[in-house]
Amino acid sequence: MISNLAYVHPKAKIGNNVTVEPFASIYGDVEIGDGCWIGSGAVIMDRTRIGKNNRIFPGAVVGAIPQDLKFKGEDSLVEIGDNNTIRECVTINRGTVDRMTTRIGNNCLLMAYTHLGHDCILGNNIIIANSGNLAGHITIEDHVIIEGIVAAQQFVNIGAHSFIAGASLVRKSVPPYIRVAREPLQFIGVNTVGLARRGLSKEVIKNIEDIYRIIFVRGHNISNALEIVEAEIPHTAERDQIVKFIREQKDGIVKGI
Repeated sequence: MISNLAYVHPKAKIGNNVTVEPFASIYGDVEIGDGCWIGSGAVIMDRTRIGKNNRIFPGAVVGAIPQDLKFKGEDSLVEIGDNNTIRECVTINRGTVDRMTTRIGNNCLLMAYTHLGHDCILGNNIIIANSGNLAGHITIEDHVIIEGIVAAQQFVNIGAHSFIAGASLVRKSVPPYIRVAREPLQFIGVNTVGLARRGLSKEVIKNIEDIYRIIFVRGHNISNALEIVEAEIPHTAERDQIVKFIREQKDGIVKGI
């Protein structure tokens, strides 16, 4: 149902069973999949592609041009997958020439006042609590939880299954499977509770703990720690994922204990 009090550009592509509440605005170069709900006062701007069964709450603005002085009007996008919830006053900016796209996967929850800057790439099953602020060019992998009032600077990466405590300042990348807190941000342990809830076995979790004990607790520098991990820890998918992630971070990772 599309309210007579909403503005929907005649060129916008709207799927089946979509609800658009009064005073929402949907621009022309927009695609919205089946089963979506667009709340009152939400604004969906040009070059936005939205999948199925998403809920976008009042006051959200999706697809605005980047807040980047280097932006020259490139034909960039916002892409949103399926089954996401975008709460009140969330802002999601289009990409720039760097990635050309700001992307959200599936089954994510962005709570009120969250900001996704240009060229952010989010995976699946991510939760960002109220007032999370992500600068441009950030990648967040699957199953990450970010508590409220967290600010992340541009170009950091946040690994899968990690947990970031509230009011944190994220200046360095966060490897997979860990919890981080304090100022400056540091490793405080493996995200054992989250991993168990997602079905990882006790053996897998213990293996991850052994890896991070070498990396963050024993006092090795990172390059030496990774060599020790590869020499002492048996090959697993999780071991290789952790080592690969850390080696790819040109600007470093968070501190150890």
